Amino acid sequence: MRIIAGSFRSRTLVAPPGLATRPTSDRLRETLFNVLAPRIEGAAFLDLYAGSGAVGIEALSRGARRVEFVERAPAALKVLRGNLEKLGLTAGFRISAAAVGATLRRAGSPSGRPEQYEVLFLDPPYDAASEYETTLGLLGGSAAGLLADGAVVIAEHRRMERLEDRYGLLKRTRLLEQGDAALSFYAVDSAVFPKNQFAA
Repeated sequence: MRIIAGSFRSRTLVAPPGLATRPTSDRLRETLFNVLAPRIEGAAFLDLYAGSGAVGIEALSRGARRVEFVERAPAALKVLRGNLEKLGLTAGFRISAAAVGATLRRAGSPSGRPEQYEVLFLDPPYDAASEYETTLGLLGGSAAGLLADGAVVIAEHRRMERLEDRYGLLKRTRLLEQGDAALSFYAVDSAVFPKNQFAA
């Protein structure tokens, strides 16, 4: 894997061994960030199921203000930390070594005061289909306080796996398909849910 653009352009990254973690391909990452280009500079970026960290690191390379990586698998966490160290990155990010569902439920709890993000990306293991419904349901419901005004939520999934058009507050605004993979883009449906109605 390589970083596509920005301050770390063409630098290589390591992927976790085995099939449990499936890194986003260089080509699909390039497509993703071509779409996100106007949003990345200065943005807070949440990388859920971060794996090797390739997507969040790409965001940092392109000028994201901060990135939070959420990953619980020990092998993936080791590779993620190694990739950050290899690039000399020591600031502008945080690693949450925890399950995504637990992280989002904690953010949505009455005592939680969640930070907000302009861009949220999720890439669960393709075989863990229930993770999509759980995670998008939380982001469109009790954990919606994580979404800054105008935030975009992107889910990477199998092309043949059809996600719902709506998860609570979130409505799908775009679907991009490339090879066997697809990217579903979601945003708060402001026509149904007025701005700041769900703010923490």
